[in-house]
Amino acid sequence: MIDAFAESQGIPMNTAHSKAIFGKGFVGEVPVFLAKPQTYMNLSGESTGPLAAYYKLPLSQVLVFHDDMTLPCGVLRLFDKGGHGSHKGLKSVIYHFRGNREFPRLRIGIGSPPGQMDPKAFLLQKFNLTARQRIDEALQEGVDALKLLLSKGFAESAKRFNKEQKYKHLRVQNLPV
Repeated sequence: MIDAFAESQGIPMNTAHSKAIFGKGFVGEVPVFLAKPQTYMNLSGESTGPLAAYYKLPLSQVLVFHDDMTLPCGVLRLFDKGGHGSHKGLKSVIYHFRGNREFPRLRIGIGSPPGQMDPKAFLLQKFNLTARQRIDEALQEGVDALKLLLSKGFAESAKRFNKEQKYKHLRVQNLPV
């Protein structure tokens, strides 16, 4: 998601700091700071915590992207805060934000493991063609959501975006819309 957004806005991701690759730029008149942790996913707080502290970023202005096995593949959701929901990467972020859970996040649905498949194996495998197409579509939707977020603020963009994603969620599950 970071790469897709950076590319769409012409923001070079060419600086390393606090175990992350990051870039700075503007979306319209709004300054943005994009960071892509280079730690293992489960340790991503080791990067995000120090970066937020170093740049004195209010956590309400830090948007964390993460995968979510509870959402169908390609479905996105914006949330203003919450727990880690057993996501080890989010758990690390919360820990390194000194226990603060009051930061927005963009959940990226990857679906759940089929049958009795081990969740770790599911997370580490490559997407099949259908899933890859859904993820690519979701990345573009995420770029649009981020631009809306930066122009309209969190409350309005989350309301509009999550409503659109609700209908997508129903289509993905082949339920009547």
